[in-house]
Amino acid sequence: SSGINAEWPLRPGKKAKKVQKKFVLDCTHPAEDKILDPSEFMTYLTEKIKVAGKTGNLGTNVIVQREGFKVNVLSDIPFSKRYLKYLTKKYLKKQNLRDWLRVVASNSSTYELRYFQINQDEEDEES
Repeated sequence: SSGINAEWPLRPGKKAKKVQKKFVLDCTHPAEDKILDPSEFMTYLTEKIKVAGKTGNLGTNVIVQREGFKVNVLSDIPFSKRYLKYLTKKYLKKQNLRDWLRVVASNSSTYELRYFQINQDEEDEES
């Protein structure tokens, strides 16, 4: 042998690192007020998330699960947080909640559904 290890890049026993991403959609506020049902939202995401351009193709790559008022999306494949925001807004529109709720990023992997802050002063002046 010439001293060069032919197996060096492969390193037997070690697999390529899987990139697991976890995103959280926090529906606590609307769910506590019984405006939005997290389990229904979870079902919607499961049906609508596209993998390789197809809906209903989640397989083992993408897992959608509910944890109390939060919906978690775990992904082993490249997955965009922005895509979840898009689907969330679409769901809110379908439920006619888009006028009251907004999707806000609370940290790098979490979106939170919050109410719009409406100023009470304006309404009082009109009456």
